[in-house]
Amino acid sequence: FFFAAHITGGMSATVPSVACVASRSKARACGSGRAWRVNHSPAFASTTHRAAPYRSVGSFQRRRACVSAAGDDGDDVGAAPTSGQHRSTVPNDGATSRLPTYHVHEPIDSFDVIVVGAGHAGCEAALAACRRGARVLLLTLTLDKIAWQPCNPAVGGPAKSQLVHEIDALGGEMGIMADRCYLQKRTLNFSRGPAVWALRAQTDKWEYSRAMRTRLEQEPLLELREGMVTELLLGNNDDVRGVKTYFGMEFHAPSVVLTTGTFMSGQIWVGRETLPAGRAGEAPSLGLTENLVKLGFETGRLKTGTPARVDSRSIDYSNLEAQPGDTDVRWFSFDEKHHVERPQMTCYLTRTTNETHRIIKDNLHLTPTYGGWVGAKGPRYCPSIEDKIVRFTDKESHQIFLEPEGRSCPEVYVQGFSTGLPEKLQLPLLRTLPGLENVKMLRPAYAVEYDFLPAYQCGPSLETKKIAGLFFSGQINGTTGYEEAAGQGLVAGANAAAVALGVKQLLLPREGSYLGTLIDDLCTKDLREPYRMLTSRSEFRLVLRSDNADSRLTPIGRDRGLVTDDRWDMFCAKTKRAENELARLKTTRAKSHGALVAAVIAETFRKDTSKDANAASTAAKKPTRDSFTLEELLRRPHVTYATLEEHGFGAGGGDDGNEDGKKNDDETKTHPMSRWEKESLETTVKYEGFITRQEAQVAKVAGKMNKQIPPSVDYGKITTLRMEAREKLQKMKPATVGQASRIGGVTPADVSSLLVHLEVGSRKSSRADERAATKATRKKEAGEEMEAREAEAERVESSR
Repeated sequence: FFFAAHITGGMSATVPSVACVASRSKARACGSGRAWRVNHSPAFASTTHRAAPYRSVGSFQRRRACVSAAGDDGDDVGAAPTSGQHRSTVPNDGATSRLPTYHVHEPIDSFDVIVVGAGHAGCEAALAACRRGARVLLLTLTLDKIAWQPCNPAVGGPAKSQLVHEIDALGGEMGIMADRCYLQKRTLNFSRGPAVWALRAQTDKWEYSRAMRTRLEQEPLLELREGMVTELLLGNNDDVRGVKTYFGMEFHAPSVVLTTGTFMSGQIWVGRETLPAGRAGEAPSLGLTENLVKLGFETGRLKTGTPARVDSRSIDYSNLEAQPGDTDVRWFSFDEKHHVERPQMTCYLTRTTNETHRIIKDNLHLTPTYGGWVGAKGPRYCPSIEDKIVRFTDKESHQIFLEPEGRSCPEVYVQGFSTGLPEKLQLPLLRTLPGLENVKMLRPAYAVEYDFLPAYQCGPSLETKKIAGLFFSGQINGTTGYEEAAGQGLVAGANAAAVALGVKQLLLPREGSYLGTLIDDLCTKDLREPYRMLTSRSEFRLVLRSDNADSRLTPIGRDRGLVTDDRWDMFCAKTKRAENELARLKTTRAKSHGALVAAVIAETFRKDTSKDANAASTAAKKPTRDSFTLEELLRRPHVTYATLEEHGFGAGGGDDGNEDGKKNDDETKTHPMSRWEKESLETTVKYEGFITRQEAQVAKVAGKMNKQIPPSVDYGKITTLRMEAREKLQKMKPATVGQASRIGGVTPADVSSLLVHLEVGSRKSSRADERAATKATRKKEAGEEMEAREAEAERVESSR
């Protein structure tokens, strides 16, 4: 009865009529620039519902033509929008994308993009594709573990926080979810420079998963479905056409994104005991690896692991070192409406003991790695506790952090204590840690081995070189970490939509972002161990800070249809405030005899211990100029915005804040700068010289390293290259000289030889083109001369 009532009465209130949908489709096909938005509570006139027919694969070409017809009306999509361009042709409100030309209840097996796997990479890929207007199917083994955090339930950390800020700047979801679901936040490396500041959030893993699933279900262009993909469907030209599931279902799409995580032929190990699984309690994905090998892809095996979970109620916290969160909470998202503070939970620190080390050393032969029955490489920068004991023999103890996994459950994550020891040894091992003498273990630690595909088989768009329209993203590419996976997913999803819809791809250069660095490393290095992002992997850390991620990437995201109208308006307003404030700092001057300059001098000498001893000379120190600009004062190491505000020179501080009598900008007073904007501008002012120098380096490197390499280059015939370089270049097939220079085994001398070869080839090609053009011109002139002679002969003949 309930189902019948829903079909007959409720459907008309939530589903648009066929005629309504058809009219919108017609408007789009005719190139209309009208902005259609999804209303969460629409009131449609029609009271009937007719089931729409299944759509064939051919509908892709028709819909692609519709999207092109309703595009930018001849605008140059390659140019990033300026701050004055506040609206796009096809708006996006963040929670939803363009209204599809068919409603969500119609049966359909054809899509624009199919995403396989609903982990962090899969969620970002699906949402990015939807933002670009693609109809997306998201297939996952279980709908109950969407965006699950099977290891440490935390987001951010060194270099990883920069990735999360960049994901947010491109319109992604991870930063918003972390800000919404955090249990604790701390800023790491805060005593060092701003280039390496790292925000880390401990999150509630259950809340995070529920929030991400809710976000996916709100997306009208997205369909969620359980299914195990075992086979790719291909066309006649080595292009992907869809996927086939274990139970024989076929779904069709011109773009497919594989984000399989640790599930491809996953195998869990606890000591000598093993179980086929992608992670604890979940079956692996079988058959897909064999299908990819059959298609010619190279595969390998990697290993990772996770520590035991223990009962918080059985831990004695009285003698443990508390690790509280920061009272000054920072945020991943640049959208301030998501900045809602919540109560924080405390983490705790304990350490290993001599007894801990003894048990591990005595039982190393029982672990999968040291026992010899698992040969896959594990993550170098997140080693198991037995690896720490073996590799760092000089350490008497190792730090172990106890971190809560949720607000409403007693499970505690024992960070830094992952192990492959048998389960019967794990509890005695845990009880050697101070505070855990009577602990109860809820879940055992385990190692997991899984298949991956070396990412040199992908290009910078993460599309595979062998199969057109097929994209790899996340741990399938050999990375480790939620943040690395999410970043790849966003790029792969955006580019999969670009292939399906025929629009411009999202390509991020190495020098412009950590995401670009990550993808460049994956595509140019033959990695055989899990890859983790580090700040040291980027050559341009000073210009790739967290605080300026939006200024670097939001215009690019807007140009590719990933950034919503609201976010773009917010970014433009923020940019204008920063420009106005910087202009104010450059032009506003403070008198040398004023209180501000005196305070700056006093603070400078107070911090300078070498001059502090001479109190008399310090007091007698006089400024050498009549006045200073606020920019000059703020550039000093110990002067902050708080110093300016304390003396009435803050942004929007009032009409009387300027000793020269100039009024502050009206826009700044109406919409004052946030503390994060001030902090970012202060960093820009203080490090202006270094930033300018590095930007010049970036421009210089980009000019040479971004030189394209034709796909037809036969490296085996370049005799000036060493044999190893020829083999590596032929295998990796880099797209640019920069990528070639970063391939292992390719020396600077090889790069020089390659540049010479490309220059010679370019000149030969130019000369050949000139000769061909000259020949064509001469042939044309000879033809015209012959025609003129024939015409003259006919004229003479007719005159006779």
